[in-house]
Amino acid sequence: MAGVEQEAGADREVVVSRVIDAPRELVFEAFTEVRHLSQWWGPEGFTTTTRAFGFRVGEVWDFVMHGPDGTDYSEWITWTEITPPERIALLHGEHRDDPNAFESVLTFAPDGAATRLVMRTVFPTRELRDEAVEKYHAVEGGRQTLNNLAAYVAEIIRNGAEG
Repeated sequence: MAGVEQEAGADREVVVSRVIDAPRELVFEAFTEVRHLSQWWGPEGFTTTTRAFGFRVGEVWDFVMHGPDGTDYSEWITWTEITPPERIALLHGEHRDDPNAFESVLTFAPDGAATRLVMRTVFPTRELRDEAVEKYHAVEGGRQTLNNLAAYVAEIIRNGAEG
């Protein structure tokens, strides 16, 4: 297609974004501490149990997501880049050395008094991306996760303003 450049890997990618009505330092902080993450991570109806957590490059978040139907999903994230309060890169799979693990980059950009959060995920293959979208509803789940984050930080702001 003349004149049109397609990013490498675009056919393996899922991008979800949301403007969150909170300063980016607060939105970023919601990713840095497990006490925050455990409150909002995951799609609607899911809860999270953390087995191990460290927030430094090379450290991991080992956790179980509990689905509303009672299904448990083992999850494992290692942080590959942390640039406060602008960017987090991670590798996310079901376990360490998962050959189907995918890479995500989250960027936190000021948008007036709010924050534009973009979550760009690249899967190892187009087939794995398609499976995540079709079978696991990755796009809708990503939107719900960011909605949960927005509601969580709004609650922090509300509670802070009251106290």
